[in-house]
Amino acid sequence: MSFTIKDIKVTYNAINEKNTFTSGDFISGQVTVEVAKTAEIQSLLVKAKGKANVMWTERHGQTTVVYHDKEKYFSLEQFLIREGQNKDSNVIPPGTHVYPFTFQIPQQNMPASFKGSVGKVVYSLETKLSRSMRVSNKAKTEFAYVPKPDLTIPDLMLPQYGTKDKKMRVFTSGSVSISTNMEKMGYYLGEGLKVMAEVHNNSSRAVKLKYSFYVKHSFFARGRRRVHTHEILKEQGEPIEPSTQRNVTRVLNIPPDIMTSILNCRILKVEYRLRVYLDVPYASDPEIKFPVVILPLGPDMSNMVPPNPDMNMMPPPPPYSEVGFGPYYGPNQPGWNSSPYPAPPSINPYQNTSEQWRCGLSDLPTHSRRVPMTTVQACRQLPAFTGLGCHDDSPLDSPHVSGRGIQLTNPLPVGELQGKGTAADLRDQNLKRTTLQSLQL
Repeated sequence: MSFTIKDIKVTYNAINEKNTFTSGDFISGQVTVEVAKTAEIQSLLVKAKGKANVMWTERHGQTTVVYHDKEKYFSLEQFLIREGQNKDSNVIPPGTHVYPFTFQIPQQNMPASFKGSVGKVVYSLETKLSRSMRVSNKAKTEFAYVPKPDLTIPDLMLPQYGTKDKKMRVFTSGSVSISTNMEKMGYYLGEGLKVMAEVHNNSSRAVKLKYSFYVKHSFFARGRRRVHTHEILKEQGEPIEPSTQRNVTRVLNIPPDIMTSILNCRILKVEYRLRVYLDVPYASDPEIKFPVVILPLGPDMSNMVPPNPDMNMMPPPPPYSEVGFGPYYGPNQPGWNSSPYPAPPSINPYQNTSEQWRCGLSDLPTHSRRVPMTTVQACRQLPAFTGLGCHDDSPLDSPHVSGRGIQLTNPLPVGELQGKGTAADLRDQNLKRTTLQSLQL
């Protein structure tokens, strides 16, 4: 700082207890300039900016490669003292001078403030004081931006379902299976994750049901990706003895101060996963991974849980003319951010169904398509039979999900077609037709 300009700083006024801002909010503040003697100011500028950037280095032999990228969201500016104004207005006497300002944060879909190991999303206020033939004086402060909850994410409030079987080989005999159900994929900060599991232990050893909730940070630049994972919490249940079947319900208390999910940034992502697995001695552990989206708290928390989840969480089924044997979402199926197959909204999510009805789209028998039946989108509305898929994940590879299952009700009786009367009606019609033919003869 020069002898003339003793101090310069930019501050803002909080609008809530958490000192956060969101899209559409007005952020007001002041630039404070303290001068030791009369100074002629060329210009005094304040900016509000939002941007993301990533940078890391990698060693390839004797060469160090820098990977860097950035994304700009907005840049707003105001001149508090403009160059070319009345010369007298650009001269300030000794003392402390305060210049107020106000910006409105743009109504855009922007990621939350974030700082990671090799990338960050920063929202800031910057001021710059310029004088002729002098080095400019600058100051900067950052403010926390929290986006509004994005409820348009596919399958956000739909149930999730997964199953996994494991056959033992060397040191353990028999098999184990786990079926897991979650109420939804999206959770607000501080909300508990309710996990329901059904475990069949047909092996020769006791197993334990365990839970691991972790975050994955992904950074992208120049076609490369850097991934960091961190386990947030880990819990386990009681041992499940051999030849035992058990239903387990557990609520995981997620820390309320964790970072919200970031899925709307091109160069970095913050994603959460819940790993539910069986700890099997002397064998690889069968596991199911669910994506979890952590939403920021909205202004109206009545939106957290619908009054009647069974009615409001799921959209109505599509018209019968739109139902076929292809995916309901069309050719562009959701990626790994989408949930595993949603669970049927029945009272008992683990109802047993005959194996012949558990089929995927590609495995549907040809003859069954000729039988009159009602088809609806998988796991969306009716508690009937569901197709199952397999799920996998790794920090560097996206999972491969099998074709979406379909839900089939029991075939209608012969002659009982939709909109064409019941079998009894058809019998009455046939009897009348036969009687008329007899009278004509």
